[in-house]
Amino acid sequence: MEKTTLGNSGIKVSKVGIGLWQASGDWKARDNDVIEAVEQAHNLGVNFVDTAEAYGNGHSESVLGKALKQVGRDNFVVATKVNGAHLRYDELQKAAAASMSRLGVKEIDLYQVHWPDPWEQIPLKYTMKAMEKLYLEGKIRAIGVSNFAVRDLEEARSCLSRADIVSNQLRYNLIQREIDDEVTPYCKKNNITIIAYSPLAQGALTGKYTAAKPPKGDVRDLNQIFAPANLSQISRLVEVLSSVAKSHKRSISQVALNWVASLPGFIPIPGVKSAAQAAENIEALDFELTKQDIEKIERAARQVKVDYLPS
Repeated sequence: MEKTTLGNSGIKVSKVGIGLWQASGDWKARDNDVIEAVEQAHNLGVNFVDTAEAYGNGHSESVLGKALKQVGRDNFVVATKVNGAHLRYDELQKAAAASMSRLGVKEIDLYQVHWPDPWEQIPLKYTMKAMEKLYLEGKIRAIGVSNFAVRDLEEARSCLSRADIVSNQLRYNLIQREIDDEVTPYCKKNNITIIAYSPLAQGALTGKYTAAKPPKGDVRDLNQIFAPANLSQISRLVEVLSSVAKSHKRSISQVALNWVASLPGFIPIPGVKSAAQAAENIEALDFELTKQDIEKIERAARQVKVDYLPS
């Protein structure tokens, strides 16, 4: 598996990682299946795994901790995120210690602020100083953020004196590309890696779901992207992805993932619920889209009009 570097950290990670929100309990995934998925990822050359204390109130971190015991901690670059409720200086120190305990590690490779404080009750400078303290003490190897706009990135970076932000974790896929207006150019200019979560739009870009057959019974019940009108729009893009997939003898999801992974400075982290799913996602990097493929896909993606407002 080809490796890339997280920002200016020197930390080498695989060009695709895996996300473990699926181990939170919100996705009907069994713990043992997720552990097997982590093992399969390792077997296929992936060394980057992402979780968060907010996923199942620490449950996802605990599941990953069990997987690391079986696979070997040194085989993975471990990323986790501090909950928005723990952004105060002292609380963040305690949250990091609790995450390390659940993960069974002495050091977190990439520690991220999950969301900026939406009410701005906690000055960002206290949060970032707490992150820098962990970095200087050797408890974390690199500082990252998640869901940060440019203004948040600029403020956060200005609060750091002996470290810098190496990554910004953001939702990104063929139909949800809002960050391209401002955030993507800023990250590229400042060597901040974009970790792309939801690179398959929670399954909307896999070809498994239609307006007549949406996903049911999990966290996606609340996601407007699966409204019938939106799925009808997305189906046009899925048809194009299917055509490209057939030409490469690949699946629709593999084409959609390959597209994200081919972008400079991006690392997709599709969620995994099973070893088979992990294998399919990771093998998405085993082929190369042609220039014509990319033009065809992006032309179709521009025509998709998704409405996020309730009808």
